[in-house]
Amino acid sequence: MKAITYTKYGPPEVLQLKEVEKPVPKDDEVLIKVLTSTVTATDCVFRRGEPKFSRLFTGITKPKNQILGSELAGVIEAVGNGVKLFKVGDRIMGTTPGYGSYAEYICLPEEKSTLAKMPSNKSFEEAIACCDGFLTSLPFLRDKGKIQKGNKTLIIGASGSVGSAGVQIAKYFGAEVTGVCSISSLELVRSIGADKVIDYTKENFTKSGETYNIIFDAVGKSTFSQCKNSLAEKGKYLQAGITLTVFPSVFWTSMFSTKKALIMATGLRPPAERTKDLKFIAELLETGKIKPVIDKRFPIEQISEAHKYVDTGHKKGNVVISFN
Repeated sequence: MKAITYTKYGPPEVLQLKEVEKPVPKDDEVLIKVLTSTVTATDCVFRRGEPKFSRLFTGITKPKNQILGSELAGVIEAVGNGVKLFKVGDRIMGTTPGYGSYAEYICLPEEKSTLAKMPSNKSFEEAIACCDGFLTSLPFLRDKGKIQKGNKTLIIGASGSVGSAGVQIAKYFGAEVTGVCSISSLELVRSIGADKVIDYTKENFTKSGETYNIIFDAVGKSTFSQCKNSLAEKGKYLQAGITLTVFPSVFWTSMFSTKKALIMATGLRPPAERTKDLKFIAELLETGKIKPVIDKRFPIEQISEAHKYVDTGHKKGNVVISFN
């Protein structure tokens, strides 16, 4: 099968299209023909091996998993003898353990993975664009933020994969949403439901005097101390693009402040929890209550160009790659 491999850390050019052995499913696994994947900011971090602490997960001196890719949509081609939840021909969407979807085929265990049947009325591209961003923003806003109808909610990085999902999840729960993004993304963020938009190059929301019940930083571009005065009493500051500077704030506010700084490792939640959320997201997609945001599309042969684009830090929503 075709796969994108990398044997060393570095720029997008380290990614190479090669022929590798097609996997065979074990008893508890499904074999998925991958039709679409994405290039995420995390994929680019793993490719670069920077910052250096990321190598604790990917390999200290070289990549231990040589096929990147954390999301997929495709068709089940074969199932192991013990598989009960899926059958051959099922169209599915989901995530990998952080690697493996930059290939024509991948084997994943049915119950230890985050997989769900995708809506029959949506394309593979639409399905892939509603996976990881929503799987991150949903538990942050629902579980950590305890978002409620009428909450004033600010989304920093509202045009990215996680941020655009956060805008839509917040609106689903009935919040009043303000999105922070660049001028080129203002119309996009309005189109997915934001009640107000702020161009961060022209306006500093921390100086406006407005306060919010929830501030959700989807990209890790702010700090709790910067946002504290913009939080309402008992307000919550949520940081998805986790930075090292947030940890002291999480510790201090847990004991000494009514305003809280909160983080969570959404990708490390039990597969059953993530799968339950993914099924819920698939239902929202099927009924039109959320919509995918796709910035650019690349064939798998142009994976280096896709990574170069994501490296700029200016993607809107999702960058989708496809096999055929």
